[in-house]
Amino acid sequence: MGNTHAAVNGVLLIDKPVGPSSNAVLQRAKRLLGARRAGHTGTLDPLASGLLVIGLGEATKFAETLLGADKAYRARVKLGERTDTGDAEGVVLGRSAVTVARGELLAVLDRFRGEIEQLPPLYAAIKHRGRPLYAYARRGESVPRTSRRIVIRRLELEKFEGDRVLLSIECSKGTYIRALADDIGMALGCGAHLAGLERTAVGPFRLGQSITLEALETLAPAERRERLLPPEALLGSRPRLTLEAPLAAKFRQGQAVSVACASGRVAVFGEDGMFLGTGEVDADRTLQPKRLVALH
Repeated sequence: MGNTHAAVNGVLLIDKPVGPSSNAVLQRAKRLLGARRAGHTGTLDPLASGLLVIGLGEATKFAETLLGADKAYRARVKLGERTDTGDAEGVVLGRSAVTVARGELLAVLDRFRGEIEQLPPLYAAIKHRGRPLYAYARRGESVPRTSRRIVIRRLELEKFEGDRVLLSIECSKGTYIRALADDIGMALGCGAHLAGLERTAVGPFRLGQSITLEALETLAPAERRERLLPPEALLGSRPRLTLEAPLAAKFRQGQAVSVACASGRVAVFGEDGMFLGTGEVDADRTLQPKRLVALH
């Protein structure tokens, strides 16, 4: 299969198990593929499983485009117990008897669909004065939290048995499913926490397209590379712009070029179909390079 030292560039979809951190999974995948660089497009807590989108090599330059993508989850919620972290790892703050009827639960779920304000949990990675909220929480310090506007595009009840609820959720970036579980528990009056979480989609990618680290490990190096999607897969439905050879050469050198194209962000390709990078076309129809692929 050619030179084993060829640069590894592409997108790897991993089904992360419960337990390890997203970074631990990332580092293992990087080693298995022999990539020089790797980055993911949004972490999963150690307790969460599911889809982790990893960019390898040149694809790391475009990973940030997915940070703002919608995500989908299956969330297991336990009613009757509220914790300080909003999930099963936290200290139980209070217990209540669960006497919730199905109709009552459905009515409460209705209130959380659409555009809502959400207060991030105490134990969150977002920062206050340069330090993550969880750093303050671990020291018992109280800091102000600011609610954020998020969008819950889909919130469906899959299963409801006693104090166990299974939800299917599609949401905007910045949504804390732990906070959603806690808020639902508060609205029901019995408290709740997130008992388990599986991410089923990130932007255009689905969990069904992913592979486990164990399965990846059993493959030969060449087969592992065949699992990679091209770096431009991270750009989803961004408009494609194809440049003729002379313009492509200028673009690759970081020069702005004139194009017959509507303004906006574009994924740029050469005539041979080679992905060259991203750019932005301004009102004067000038294509400004943004991020370029280093072609080897």
